[in-house]
Amino acid sequence: MEQIIWVWNYMKGKRTVFMGGLFLTVVTAGMRVINPMLGLKIIDEVIIAGNKEPLIPILIIMMIVQLTRLGFNYLQIILMEIASTDVMTRLRRDMYQTVQWQDFKFLGRFPTGNLMTRMTQDLDRLRHTVAWVSYQFIGAIALFAATFIFYLYLNWKLALCLVAVTPFILFISRRFVKRIRPRFQLLRQKLTDLGTAVTENIDGNRVVRAFAREEYEKDKIEKHNANFRDISCENALIAAKYQPFLETASQFLMVIMLVVGGMFLIKGIMTPGEYMAFSSLTWALSMPMWMLGPLLADLERYTSAGEMIREVVESEKGISDISGAVELVKRPHGKIEFRDIKLSINGLTILEDINFTAEAGSTIGLLGSTGSGKTSLINLLARFYEPDYGAVLLDGEDIRRYTLSSLRRNIGLAMQDVFLFSDSANGNISYGRPDLDDETIKKRATQADADNFISAMNDGYNTLVGERGVGISGGQRQRIALARALAVEPAVLVLDDTTSAVDSETEAYIQHQLENLDFPCTKIIIAQRISSFRKADLILVMDKGRIIERGTHETLLAQRGYYHKIWSLQNNAGIEAMK
Repeated sequence: MEQIIWVWNYMKGKRTVFMGGLFLTVVTAGMRVINPMLGLKIIDEVIIAGNKEPLIPILIIMMIVQLTRLGFNYLQIILMEIASTDVMTRLRRDMYQTVQWQDFKFLGRFPTGNLMTRMTQDLDRLRHTVAWVSYQFIGAIALFAATFIFYLYLNWKLALCLVAVTPFILFISRRFVKRIRPRFQLLRQKLTDLGTAVTENIDGNRVVRAFAREEYEKDKIEKHNANFRDISCENALIAAKYQPFLETASQFLMVIMLVVGGMFLIKGIMTPGEYMAFSSLTWALSMPMWMLGPLLADLERYTSAGEMIREVVESEKGISDISGAVELVKRPHGKIEFRDIKLSINGLTILEDINFTAEAGSTIGLLGSTGSGKTSLINLLARFYEPDYGAVLLDGEDIRRYTLSSLRRNIGLAMQDVFLFSDSANGNISYGRPDLDDETIKKRATQADADNFISAMNDGYNTLVGERGVGISGGQRQRIALARALAVEPAVLVLDDTTSAVDSETEAYIQHQLENLDFPCTKIIIAQRISSFRKADLILVMDKGRIIERGTHETLLAQRGYYHKIWSLQNNAGIEAMK
């Protein structure tokens, strides 16, 4: 019932269409008893009575009833398809928006393959339930009820004999549902595992090939595929075990009809026309009983799929705009302050006691070993995470006072894990500003030292770089990502190991361009090579989530601490600095 109410809420605007479809389902089911009723009159009042006069009018009425029923049935199918497609569209939109606005913690819970399965196959099962299972279920009940009422009107004794097997069928159905429900939930989990494995294999295709692990990955997919196959077969066997009982019970109606109905006919309790009407509608009682098993199985599939969809749609919203958040209408100056910041993820402390200020237009360098918290720090700046306590300030105001969209529009990110869309180089660079003209795009590409290799491509800036930048080198992807960040002309520019895949000459060129940008911005540079931020106004050295050293390049060298050791290693100053 809860699932039905949930879907009903998503039918807003199409509820009348859906109810109209169900109404026509009931009408067409009820109309099925009209022609047997008219057939009764043909036998009793025309054939047996030898009166030909009413034959033609009755046949015309029967033809009109049949054509009308077929027309209603066609209209009903169209209405149910409209309603189901609308529900699926609304749910897919809400699921996508939920994923778009969730934080990194949410994405950690739901792998890509998992979400894709929910947004495709689970939604299709839901559409199938609304469009087909619902009207089949309601139609079966309406047909059974209409036939039973008609039977009671003709001969209540025979009607009760025919429905005597109903309690047995309901008992079998209840046992079937109880057995199959957890099996469908398990099947759904196996399908999710399979989808996740396939998605990871496709995304990591380069790594698979680089390490010659094709056979291993093939075996892994085959294992997930076999698990899904085995559970599917086991579910089919369970259904096959119960289905014969349902079919036998439904077919037993014919035996009752022949024995009891024949006896009533011989004794004159029934007329030949009434017997024919009973016989012609026996299927109308048996078919709903026979269909009960498959329909219940489909409903259980829907229940399992619905739970998966609801888990995403109704998941607790991640980081969002606070009440009263305002738009950053004017371009901020770019002064940044981290004040008493502590960040924990899944109970593990990532950052602690983070305090520093970056003046507007200054350059901040971040250095530290892997896992020291550098990337987490800039994730706080873009509000991908929220601190446990403390605040991040932009121009003296807590960044939580601004709407997420306006805040992030003023922060240019060139992340360590470069992602390029299946679009042209032009489209990728102008992604943050689709209205950017070709001249500006070329200028930003030049500043990122990407113009030369882009221009050398077959179609220049219109060349498709492929999904995730397949077809170009790592350094080229990094430079396109840098051009994309520069294209929005942000107030704060964040470079997370953006030049790690480029040579020293290219890095020096990019540094020179960044020092002479034609728009003011505060720059935060994360890098492993000290040469990337040697001229920074402030360098922060991090270790285990804390800032252990801070100062300019000269100041940190004079302290002869961790920074000095790294500088000595990178400049071949000998191993004495490590002692």
